[in-house]
Amino acid sequence: MTLSRSDCLYLARIADQAERYQDVVDQIKSLITSSSPQLTLDERNLLSVAYKNITSTLRSSWRSIDNLEKRGGHSRRQIELMRIEKDGIKAELVKACEDVVELMEKHLVPAAAPGEEKVFYSKMKGDYYRYLAEFSKGGERGEEYANLSLEAYKYAYRHALATLDPIHPTRLGLALNFAVYYHDIRDSPERACFLAKDAFDEAIHLVTTQKTVMNQTLEDSLMILQLLRDDMILWSGEVQQDPKPV
Repeated sequence: MTLSRSDCLYLARIADQAERYQDVVDQIKSLITSSSPQLTLDERNLLSVAYKNITSTLRSSWRSIDNLEKRGGHSRRQIELMRIEKDGIKAELVKACEDVVELMEKHLVPAAAPGEEKVFYSKMKGDYYRYLAEFSKGGERGEEYANLSLEAYKYAYRHALATLDPIHPTRLGLALNFAVYYHDIRDSPERACFLAKDAFDEAIHLVTTQKTVMNQTLEDSLMILQLLRDDMILWSGEVQQDPKPV
């Protein structure tokens, strides 16, 4: 049976309700390859939420076993078995992340309209390369993934600065995740604080100097600003304990 674009979207919505996130991805990918790579906001949200759920579950599972291993008190055989399970989870995670970045690079980023859409997909590309770098630290591909993530974030940030207001939630979300990259991947709370503070200050200045109407977009922005503020407080404490040049 040949499925239309609306058929694929309907199946993706049903799969989302049933929390079958890989099915959501499969339907949106089918829609992209058979119809058009330019997604509606609804289609885009279904795809991004599905990938987020898939990878968040895998990252959480890996960390749970890693924390269990670090507690100690295990036999050599138990540690060996835990590492086998961690390696299996990591392989699934790498496959999922590589699937995301391939979809971004081949279809969604090239087809994206300038502005918010291109920033969103480029940020997403940076995010999933960051996850790959996070789980490949010390490995042969760790630095490669870190550099690819940095390249994607820089491209997205340059485009965001040129096309989006400082208070735009996509620009703020990008700033937050880019700052997390510097903290988690480059081990630089100084750079993370600098980037987060710059984005925070610009957004607050715009809110306080211009009339803004409270709506869902502004509510989203204010929530991200709170996250930026919380991270800045945390990272500033780290900088004070071990100051390094930015």
